[in-house]
Amino acid sequence: MQEDFHYYATYCAAFLAGYNHEESLSVAYSAQFVDLCTRTLLAKIKGPSDAATTQMQLELMDARTDLVGLQDITRIWSSFHFLPKDLYATKQKCGKRYLDKYRLICGPNGDLVVRTVELAKGKPLQSVGIAMHVLADTWAHSNFAGTPSLVINNTNYYFYELFPQGDGYREVPITFVHRTSTPDDLENSVYTNSLYQTSENTIMNLGHGRAGHLPDYSFIRYKYLPAWGEYEELIKDNPSDYIKAFTQMIQAMKYIRGDIDTFAKNEYDMKAVEPYMDRLKNIIEKRQVIACDDWKAWGEELSGQPIEDHKIDKYFDEYTKSSNKNETYLGRFIRGAIAHKGMVIKEIYQSGNKLAGVVK
Repeated sequence: MQEDFHYYATYCAAFLAGYNHEESLSVAYSAQFVDLCTRTLLAKIKGPSDAATTQMQLELMDARTDLVGLQDITRIWSSFHFLPKDLYATKQKCGKRYLDKYRLICGPNGDLVVRTVELAKGKPLQSVGIAMHVLADTWAHSNFAGTPSLVINNTNYYFYELFPQGDGYREVPITFVHRTSTPDDLENSVYTNSLYQTSENTIMNLGHGRAGHLPDYSFIRYKYLPAWGEYEELIKDNPSDYIKAFTQMIQAMKYIRGDIDTFAKNEYDMKAVEPYMDRLKNIIEKRQVIACDDWKAWGEELSGQPIEDHKIDKYFDEYTKSSNKNETYLGRFIRGAIAHKGMVIKEIYQSGNKLAGVVK
């Protein structure tokens, strides 16, 4: 997902869950900051490198791809962007090396997303934002894994965009290019993806790179043949999934706030969005590269308050100049990030999978 959902849509969900304007802004800032908190940024503000929640392209280009380097990559991406759905999934006739990667495939409504939301309960709003980022990405990034793997994450020529037509869909072949300097061509279904490389562990095969930004677009429906699925056709309906992500965030935040007693799988607060369903669907299904303006406009209508744009350095001075960094906004974010990452790594390791290493 992108800033449109992680910041502005998260603000809307937080407000509908019962948080006030300032609290919703705080949750939303933290949710978006997960996509920005690199080791390079942490070094700039003199924060702990273990709190990194993402890696910038230059960091990935320099990343080691030996066991230690791969574990470091997996710790970050599986924890914050590709939360595994089933660490104990079974698959016939495959070795442990492949099975370990197969078990890291991301998906919604797994045990780890429940643990993620439960971990945020009783914690500062920064931890709530982290949890909402992770939860939302389980929907957008499902079917891909947060570890480099050609076997798991590769795509091939069979990739079609699906356009609603009558009672079915019109299929249009997707053209993938490697032109990162220009935006995706939505009119002609031309999208940028990562370069095909045969190395199993190259960063080009990390996450959904081989599918480009398609998982991040709320409007799109597509189908392809994942190798991990025995090359059976898989249809991804992002409009439906994004509505579930949005309403599950509301459900999760009502639990965190104490308004409901439990957070369970496959439960969505559709009642909260019922008066706004047409507006919600219009935003999600609109064909556009980034939907920030539409989400922002709706959020401001909901709360009656202006929503400031996300500014990456908003809390830098507070953190760098404070004598008690733990009690600053970023200090609380850092503690929440380390706690969440530690929980996920521990769960992966205890499942018998060493791809994320051990908790330091």
